[in-house]
Amino acid sequence: MDISFIINELGEDREKYFNATTPPIVQSTNFVFKTVDAMRHALKRESSVPFYTRGCNPTIEQLNHKMAALEGAEAALSFGSGSAAVAAAVMANVQAGDHIVCVQKPYSWTYKLLTQIMARFGVESTFVDGQNPKNIEKAIRPNTKIVYLETPNSFTFELQDIRAIAKIAKKHHCITIVDNSYCTPMNQQPIQLGADIVVHSATKYISGHSDAVGGVLCASQVMVDKIFAGEFMTLGGIISPFNAWLMLRGLRTLPIRLKRVAKTTKKVVKFLKNHPQVEKVYYPFLPSHPQYKLAKQQMEQRGGLFSVVIKADLKGTELFCNSLQRFLMGASWGGYESLIYPACAMYDSANYSTTTLPYNIIRFYIGLEEPEVLLADLEQAFERIK
Repeated sequence: MDISFIINELGEDREKYFNATTPPIVQSTNFVFKTVDAMRHALKRESSVPFYTRGCNPTIEQLNHKMAALEGAEAALSFGSGSAAVAAAVMANVQAGDHIVCVQKPYSWTYKLLTQIMARFGVESTFVDGQNPKNIEKAIRPNTKIVYLETPNSFTFELQDIRAIAKIAKKHHCITIVDNSYCTPMNQQPIQLGADIVVHSATKYISGHSDAVGGVLCASQVMVDKIFAGEFMTLGGIISPFNAWLMLRGLRTLPIRLKRVAKTTKKVVKFLKNHPQVEKVYYPFLPSHPQYKLAKQQMEQRGGLFSVVIKADLKGTELFCNSLQRFLMGASWGGYESLIYPACAMYDSANYSTTTLPYNIIRFYIGLEEPEVLLADLEQAFERIK
């Protein structure tokens, strides 16, 4: 199936809703039946037949079909957030006494899941530098059940060789989970490289409009059925039909938005790389990046997220960030607006008290603005801290 068919046609069933080009939002929580036998039939197939929206909802099912197809997976589940998708993927595949190998510096809430929540139930985690697959293999124990990857990771953007690590994991009978939020299925398909489960914060690029929170998990039908019957239905971290509909809307323009972001990011990164007040740029698609070759092999095109270390003290870093006018300051990314997330904001924050990031590193996200506008904004902010 081609991408345009998936995002515009797959699962639409327009004849069921007046041949409208845009699918309706089936907001109903409940679905009723004329006979006991019909209800019995639906109850036996609760994952695919509308019975109660916590299990199956027509609008959410459309999103699931499209995301599975885009990832090259057999099936998918949509959640209320990316964190919910990560938690379900992990919890479904471990029990007390098991062990997880995870890359260093994962998403902060993934780190909390592994070190605080899972640890309370007797699941131990080891965090290793995943840039070298041998480090992953060395950390695997007889009781290791999951190898968790995030490639690239946030802020410093280390990559992991998905194909090589998935091969190692299979040899040791481990499940490989990959957070693919940075790349989306457009730019990286971990399942095609050997991963077992792919998770997304669909809040980011999938939504693309900064107006809906959601998560997606893609895997084999067997794995999805297992998670559906356990963590998905039991914990109930589902996405609402309306937010699923917003995700469907976001998918329509995903390829175009990613191309625009990639083009603008290339110009902004080049500007910052050559700026005298910049100490370092963390970006996988810079030829100077130590994993540039892997990025070119594993990812289709550049993403809009990167980090910059500026030459400034704490006061100067805050002044620079406060002086930006076209870059908004916020935690998320993947929408139409360009953003910064300064590491210095995490100092004195209870949620990020263990951060080892330097105060003068700033994460940038490039949105859909004209590149010239963003470059001018950066220059005027640099002028303020000379």
